[in-house]
Amino acid sequence: MTVQRAGLDKAETVVGVLYGGMSAERPVSIKTGSYVARALRSRGWRVAEIDVGPDLPERLRAEGVTVAWLALHGIFGEDGCVQGLCEIMRIPYTGSGVRGSAMAMDKIVTKRLLRGLDIPMAADRVWRAGDAFPDDLPLPLMAKTPEGGSTIGTLRCTTRAELEQALTDLMAFSETVLLEQFIVGREITVAVLDGKALPVVEIAPESGFFDYKAKYTAGATRYLVPAPIPEASALRAQQVAEQVYALMELGGVARADYMLDEQGIPWFLEINTLPGMTATSLSPMAAGQVGMSFEDLVERILEGAQLRLRVAER
Repeated sequence: MTVQRAGLDKAETVVGVLYGGMSAERPVSIKTGSYVARALRSRGWRVAEIDVGPDLPERLRAEGVTVAWLALHGIFGEDGCVQGLCEIMRIPYTGSGVRGSAMAMDKIVTKRLLRGLDIPMAADRVWRAGDAFPDDLPLPLMAKTPEGGSTIGTLRCTTRAELEQALTDLMAFSETVLLEQFIVGREITVAVLDGKALPVVEIAPESGFFDYKAKYTAGATRYLVPAPIPEASALRAQQVAEQVYALMELGGVARADYMLDEQGIPWFLEINTLPGMTATSLSPMAAGQVGMSFEDLVERILEGAQLRLRVAER
């Protein structure tokens, strides 16, 4: 793979902050884009804010965008689609490439890729529309759409009736559902920036479950950084995050999520290639622990913008 760095010059660069989009995570992406654009302008960058839709190529050309800061979440933004468009248009972009984005977006693909490595992961089964009801699975369990984010399409099932309803509800998002062993423990997350893990953050929702409401309601969740967990557990979570980041050839900032059980074992859940980037999001929170301001982090990610796909000479 050939990597072409952006080589940015403030006098000549127009940063297109791509946000919004067409996924269920659109409201979160709009917040991310707003914070990112504000941070870039505070550092003297020329910014064009672009709400992503089917007219994206025309908007990129009209605004004269020379580099794209991807503030998108979910399908059409985090799954390699926009990354592929940027490659075709030869516009360097932030974050991971087409292949890494596509793999990390799909929880099933991610888990199958990591299978056989020394990484604790919940036992799982894939259920598809038309399959028999999974009567033999122990409860409670987690039912997830493979490409869901922001805990959208993630349901905890403690009874057969809840599982039946979950399968029905999740069919609105996908005909494939990932059914996972329920891991009892504390939620922790590790952001990785340019291959190096940042301090571990513990997520402590007041409700006991980090759902959409807990994630985006002020005061509903406490965030502890550095996480008050055993040092060995923190180091292991950081090592796994760096290992997954490297294996999947990710870029910029990515965030690995875990459940930490009573024995101090971090169980890997997923890795997000475009995590939330508001001033109170988890990755900026972790970066702050190593002396990096939100503006520093946003600018650092911009400076890593690149193209990855080689273009044959005509």
